[in-house]
Amino acid sequence: MAQSHILVGAAAAPQPAIRRIDIKDLTDALREGWADFSAMPSHALFLALIYPVVGIVLAQLTFGYAIVPFLFPLAAGFALIGPIAALGLYELSRRREAGLESSAVNAVDVLHSPSIGAIAALGGLLLALFVVWIAIAHAIYVASFGYAMPSSAGQFVRDLFATSAGWRLILIGNAVGFVFAVVALTISAVSFPLLLDREVGAATALSTSIRLVQANPATMALWGLIVAALLLVGSVPLFIGLAVVIPVLGHATWHLYRKAIDADASPPAQFRKVSQIRRYAADFPASLFK
Repeated sequence: MAQSHILVGAAAAPQPAIRRIDIKDLTDALREGWADFSAMPSHALFLALIYPVVGIVLAQLTFGYAIVPFLFPLAAGFALIGPIAALGLYELSRRREAGLESSAVNAVDVLHSPSIGAIAALGGLLLALFVVWIAIAHAIYVASFGYAMPSSAGQFVRDLFATSAGWRLILIGNAVGFVFAVVALTISAVSFPLLLDREVGAATALSTSIRLVQANPATMALWGLIVAALLLVGSVPLFIGLAVVIPVLGHATWHLYRKAIDADASPPAQFRKVSQIRRYAADFPASLFK
């Protein structure tokens, strides 16, 4: 029964309807995302700063000091798992749209979502996609240069652009990365916002996201390019710009979902009621989960 609930949600309902969207909808979503970020900057920065820092730490633990060849695959991989990092941002935008007071604590309300099982399932799918991408990127590097790591960043750049092996790495790596990016965009374009907004299952969220991309291929391709370009800009230097890019894109994705999907036929997810019990600093972080 638990598995069934994760897949199909709390109740059987018609599939959410897909709307046609165009470039204006994308620009409006970005503008509204910036408005949310401007209204809730401290919350968004708190959430977004954790994301690049954790990414860098995990990269160091995984690759040690020989991380240079994998900086680009890791930066590109942020696009694969970005929807997971943006979950709290979706929730903040949802609350602001409803006219409710929002604070950093409300970002963890996603842990109490009726669809948390489905969210975890889709999150696991994206994480698996990220791990496979990094493994394949490593295999492409080894096939091109062998197991030896570059002695310096400068040496790696010279090998990359001044050798046939380097250009082979660039061409094959980008082609494979493009396939991963298309898959990630297709399955996660609106699936997580839908799960937060409505009591639906993972199967419904996944199929809705796929149908949206199928119904609006050119517009969603442009959205993917915008996301990739902003993530690239935010990743230079040292991922610092992601502190702004991630929250803006997260909020914008919520507004794009609202423009592209009509899910009124599905039962809405209720907002978590704010407890009136006084909380103390000693209770943190356990108090976030109560």
